Amino acid sequence: MTHPIGESLRLADDLVVRRLGYGAMHLPGPGVWGPPPDRDAALAVLRGAVELGVTHIDTADFYGPHVANDLIREALHPYPDDLVVATKVGVVRDGSRAWTPAADPASLRAQVEENLARLGADALDLVYLRVGGDGLLPPDTTPFAESFGALAELRERGLVRHLGLSGVTTGQLAEARRIAPVVAVQNRFHVADRSGADVLSACEAAGIAFVPYFPLAAGMLRPGLDLSQAPPGMAPDAGHLGTLDEIAGRYGATRIQVALAWVLAHSPVTLAIPGTSSLAHLRENVAAAAMALGPDDVAVLDKL
Repeated sequence: MTHPIGESLRLADDLVVRRLGYGAMHLPGPGVWGPPPDRDAALAVLRGAVELGVTHIDTADFYGPHVANDLIREALHPYPDDLVVATKVGVVRDGSRAWTPAADPASLRAQVEENLARLGADALDLVYLRVGGDGLLPPDTTPFAESFGALAELRERGLVRHLGLSGVTTGQLAEARRIAPVVAVQNRFHVADRSGADVLSACEAAGIAFVPYFPLAAGMLRPGLDLSQAPPGMAPDAGHLGTLDEIAGRYGATRIQVALAWVLAHSPVTLAIPGTSSLAHLRENVAAAAMALGPDDVAVLDKL
């Protein structure tokens, strides 16, 4: 199935999304903490995403905390039949604003129930277990199989429809698949960071969707930003930016659009979930799904 914002990808028999979605991490205030500076604007972005054809929204109750999910419910509930809201568990936020691993079975059950309540859902479409396998977060002390097994049990109970993984190694992906089906994986991967390439290859081999988080290098691909402030592994260099700008000029596009179009062109199993709190940036991002990069340009970007 095609659409003006791009083709769709079937993650499971009953789970189909368009390949360019929306990530809700930018909706809360600075540091992904507290309410947005402009609540009406945040609601407008969510409604605008669905109006533009987005059928996949990625969130987490620890965004805010609770802020992103509350905004999603206010803006979009009752949800369109074709809208998939994916969320993540395994991390909590407290007054220190730290991102604290919390993947023991009791914590995961509580997080799933909190997501259900905040989103106003009877069951969660897709729940990712966020772990520390990609180095951005410390791993929880709970054995991985015990954590994923707890989510598999919640799936059996009908509280979760489908399971995913975030920040994992190929070994953890294989271990999880021995416990329950995995339909999607979120790991670090963008035009300036190929650290998730081995996990992407494993997903391709298994027919599992691969969803790069921070597909725009945590926003560091946008012109005018201070690259010295980039999170570890997120800073593009002059070569990345120059190549993106050169290709963008040939298409009458922006480097952002080229970077997103490349994510989708790089592999048939990739999805993109760029986040923003700006309607203008939302429209720019969504337009990238309609770009058809030539094979030579894809190859140049592949080799960066």
